[in-house]
Amino acid sequence: MYLGIHFAARSDVGLVRANNQDSAFAGPHLLAVADGMGGAAGGDIASSIAIARLAALEGEAHGPDDALDELKSAISDAHAQIVERARNDPELSGLGTTVTALLRSGSTLSMAHIGDSRAYLLRDGELDQITTDHSFVQHLVDTGRLSVADAEHHPKRSMLLRVLGDIDADVPVDISVRETHPGDRWLLCSDGLSGVVSKDTLRATLLEVEDPGDCADALVGLALAAGAPDNVTCVIGDIVDIDASPDGVGPASSSQVVGSAARDRRKPSAGGDSPAGKAARLSVQEEPDDEDEPTRDRWQRMRPWILPLVVLLILLGAGWAGYWWSQQQYYVGEDAGFVSIFRGVPESVGNLTLSHVVEQTAITVDELAPYQRERVLDSIRVRGLDQAAGVVASLEAGG
Repeated sequence: MYLGIHFAARSDVGLVRANNQDSAFAGPHLLAVADGMGGAAGGDIASSIAIARLAALEGEAHGPDDALDELKSAISDAHAQIVERARNDPELSGLGTTVTALLRSGSTLSMAHIGDSRAYLLRDGELDQITTDHSFVQHLVDTGRLSVADAEHHPKRSMLLRVLGDIDADVPVDISVRETHPGDRWLLCSDGLSGVVSKDTLRATLLEVEDPGDCADALVGLALAAGAPDNVTCVIGDIVDIDASPDGVGPASSSQVVGSAARDRRKPSAGGDSPAGKAARLSVQEEPDDEDEPTRDRWQRMRPWILPLVVLLILLGAGWAGYWWSQQQYYVGEDAGFVSIFRGVPESVGNLTLSHVVEQTAITVDELAPYQRERVLDSIRVRGLDQAAGVVASLEAGG
């Protein structure tokens, strides 16, 4: 028995986002999805880097014993490239990406997963979610603080605890090896699909639509009909027995790249002219500011009189602006031996300390693992209270 993959990949920018930060790859040996984050100038770069490095595995021969190591090495290389890219371009600070990938070797599939993109397996009519989201909400579910039903609608369900990002440290990636069988159907997708289309609907569509390309199109269409507030990306992989086909002809061998890593990455949404698309555009359309022109006219008339005052205010305000900026920052550090969330920056000017504690947790620094303790003592910079809460949850979970 010789197994192959009948595959298809699709990606759509969605009805709200300005650009597509998802990337995906589908080929005879490799299926992969990456969902980038970090804004318009970062997420697409991060996901493209990850998919480009993983795509290099498609042309290689993989033995059962080394496929998993090659997958781990590719993800490690992608992480290093993302860190280097952010280091060379400070404007990309905060970029990152999820990764969910399957690499075939004979009758086994090596899997790597980090973030909240998902892998589902349809076998014998039953659909199972194989991956576990590395999110703050999933952590609450795992620790019994939140029900699965409530998690689906939690406002912080997109807060991630683990991604391939610009932090130069080892990031734990879930890895496994799975036996596969003819008739298995795999679905890899970003949360732009799983976040708006229910598991029951995913299962029904995967069962009803036989061709992988048609099925992927149908799934993207369901997300667009639901409003598609995020980029929507999915990969379908059907495991087939090539020896059992009547003519011995296997599935297509030409790989597919979609999303921000593809040449048509600026392709508009397929649902742009649909009722859902029009409603989405109306919901985010900004109202014109009728006061802009009168304000500019008044400024032209007043400028000769107030210019000297403006210069003086700029000089006096420079110091205050720097202090104000510092107070918009947050970090996780140590206070009185406990892990604490600080507002400000871990610096001082003369006798003025530029930070203060906003929340002291019950986690002592001494109970942390050595590498965690070092990170906390060095101060972990974050972008806000939500991200700080995510870091604390990760430390509490031992991540």
